[in-house]
Amino acid sequence: MWLLRFLAAQLFLAFIVTALPSNAGRSSSTTTVSIVKKYGYPIEEHQVQTSDGYLLTMHRIPYSKNTGDNGHRPVMFLMHGLLCSSSDWVLSGPTNGLAFILSDAGYDVWMGNARGNTYSRKHADKSPLFQPFWNFEWHDIGIYDLPAMMDYVLYHTGEDQLQYVGHSQGTTSFFVLNSMIKRFRSRIRSAHLLAPVAWMGHMESPLAKVAGPLFGQPNALIELFGSAEFMPSSKAMELMGSLLCRDAAISQVICTNVLFLMGGWNSPYLNASMIPDIMATTPAGCSINQMFHYLQEYNSGHFRQFDYGSSRNKKDYGSKTPPDYDVAGIDVPIYLYYSDNDYFASLIDVDKLRMTLDEKSLKRAYRLPEVKWNHLDFLWGLNIKEILYDRVLEDIQNA
Repeated sequence: MWLLRFLAAQLFLAFIVTALPSNAGRSSSTTTVSIVKKYGYPIEEHQVQTSDGYLLTMHRIPYSKNTGDNGHRPVMFLMHGLLCSSSDWVLSGPTNGLAFILSDAGYDVWMGNARGNTYSRKHADKSPLFQPFWNFEWHDIGIYDLPAMMDYVLYHTGEDQLQYVGHSQGTTSFFVLNSMIKRFRSRIRSAHLLAPVAWMGHMESPLAKVAGPLFGQPNALIELFGSAEFMPSSKAMELMGSLLCRDAAISQVICTNVLFLMGGWNSPYLNASMIPDIMATTPAGCSINQMFHYLQEYNSGHFRQFDYGSSRNKKDYGSKTPPDYDVAGIDVPIYLYYSDNDYFASLIDVDKLRMTLDEKSLKRAYRLPEVKWNHLDFLWGLNIKEILYDRVLEDIQNA
């Protein structure tokens, strides 16, 4: 039964993202390094190993081409969302790409990459060709990946603190980290969370409504069989995405509708000229378990650890149900930015998050006045600098 469910899940999810090309073998012109170099900014690659053996690549813009290396620059750490990568922060170019905006504002900008994505597909002794490599989910990103990357950044720069920006899963893993590892309170000066995802019981995504009841159930056998990679990886599909999504293609509407399906319907802020670049870099790869965990959150209405079923839960957690994350106990200055037309971070769920966070920690909860702004517009929306990033930058500078 489990195997049938697993195969059905793979087929369903692969069908949903047929129009999205894999970037496992992406062109060198669409890498984070090549994009940053194209605009004349300095770029560095750094690799760090997590305590459980994953080798993660970080990208750094140490200073702006407009200022040069002019001395001390505070550290910014940016963390991408599900199926994404460091490319998210630079695709929009110097005018609207958050990494460039922060660099021009005087920050030393570091961009993380979670295990399993395009830039972090190595392990000390496991191969991504086999299931054991993929036996992780976003809880592991919070307790292993973020600590390893942030500790490295602080050690490398000699700084005592950094400021954090996360989008989507980058906010989920932030909540996991600060619920589970309290020492980071003193290392994070402020956190700026775009489209924050914690509770998901009111998620409006059609994908969740269809897949949640089927694949969001407790799964006691997932560890026994291992997880798997979620990323369609055929060259034929990559070519299809390239042909369908280019600016001149009348079929570009297919790609547009796939993005709406993922992030929120009928956004007038979608930058159609960016669609080929988005499709060239997304999906960047993740584990099936990351999907399953989010679907469990949708089904249960809880923000809690992975549900393996009562027997395994009793062994691992000491109770029949997984423990909830201690969001109320997070003692980091937090700024939330959210919107009405977000399929993944619904207003009701964000309200629950706002009410749960300690009032001393929650510094701002900004609901965008643009009612059709969706989940992906937080990265690539038209006029995003004026609509959102100028406010984020102001909050960062005043934190």
